[in-house]
Amino acid sequence: MNSTSTSDNYRISTVPGAENSSKPRYELLDGLRGVAAIFVILYHFGEGFATSPVDQMMNHGYLAVDFFFILSGFVIGYAYDDRWQRGMTADNFMLRRVIRLHPMVILSVIFGAVAYLIQGSVKWDGTPMPLSMLLLALLLGIFLIPVLPGAGADVRGNNEMFPLNGPSWSLFFEYIGSILYAVWLHRLSSKWLRIVTAVSACGLAVMALGNFSGSYNIGMGWTLAEYGFLGGFFRLSFSFSIGLLMSRGFRPRKIRSAFWLCSAMLAAVFATPYVGGASMPMLNAGFDLVCTLFIFPAIVYIGACGTTTDAASTRICDTLGQLSYPVYIIHYPIMYLFYAWVWNNGKTLAEAWPVCSVLFVAILLMAWFAYRFYDLPVRTYLTHRFLRRR
Repeated sequence: MNSTSTSDNYRISTVPGAENSSKPRYELLDGLRGVAAIFVILYHFGEGFATSPVDQMMNHGYLAVDFFFILSGFVIGYAYDDRWQRGMTADNFMLRRVIRLHPMVILSVIFGAVAYLIQGSVKWDGTPMPLSMLLLALLLGIFLIPVLPGAGADVRGNNEMFPLNGPSWSLFFEYIGSILYAVWLHRLSSKWLRIVTAVSACGLAVMALGNFSGSYNIGMGWTLAEYGFLGGFFRLSFSFSIGLLMSRGFRPRKIRSAFWLCSAMLAAVFATPYVGGASMPMLNAGFDLVCTLFIFPAIVYIGACGTTTDAASTRICDTLGQLSYPVYIIHYPIMYLFYAWVWNNGKTLAEAWPVCSVLFVAILLMAWFAYRFYDLPVRTYLTHRFLRRR
């Protein structure tokens, strides 16, 4: 990783995926991505003990995906918007995105297949599934082709797009966002991009306040059942578009302790209990909208204004950034095994927290090994093999 020092005495490194770019990387944003990924793990641990959306621990952890989409739009716009006039093509851009994202997609689905075999190759209701359906789900997952609800490849029987690794749904939408950017969004003026953002915000508001998720939240996108795809698309289209828009008009101001301030804001959002309870659930939909439309863009702005000021803070943000994607994309197969253990044995949180603690550390270690010995070498090879002359 190439780096130089600046007059502000903080480390600057190239934007991930923007090879041969001299632009500095927003290291605090990398660190915040890692913070959000950790809260996703905690949210998914809570799923094992929830009886409804109201009593889910780390209740709003699903909003981390919307934060990721905003970050993605901001960083991609910053890294690539000015490169189209210098010969960047849509196929070149998409090749870069595939190299950046897909090696870990493949590894995560393989982990998911192994976890499914360990569980006994059965749906959640105990129905045995043939090996042929597992192999089909594996093949579809490798190529990020969603599984239709109720289809044979829906091997867990709960209508996930990607039953071997549920979080892959957000990568599916990430690719949609990248394709839209490559063929259309990068061409738009800021005026038209504002219009796209505003229309997407209205669509997201309708989905949330109209209770299209069935739980008065915006936790949609993980299934093709009912309005799942439409909800996921609006989550992507607003968040990705506003991230792009922010990158175009970004004017940094010096903000001290930005990383800790932003981390505290993220923690407060994700840990907020279900707003309004069972009696006034529409308030929860409003909370989701406020967070997505206003709070997350503000966090991205503050994070982009901040800088790392010493070696220790730089190392923390670097490490969190490196682990963020592996942690997010490979942790869920472990969760499948954890859920089976909890539900089959009637475990409570008080009984299960030691196991949660061990698994949390195991996930971080797995993510580091996956990054260090698989993702980084594979991406380095593919970059030299396919992008060296581009």
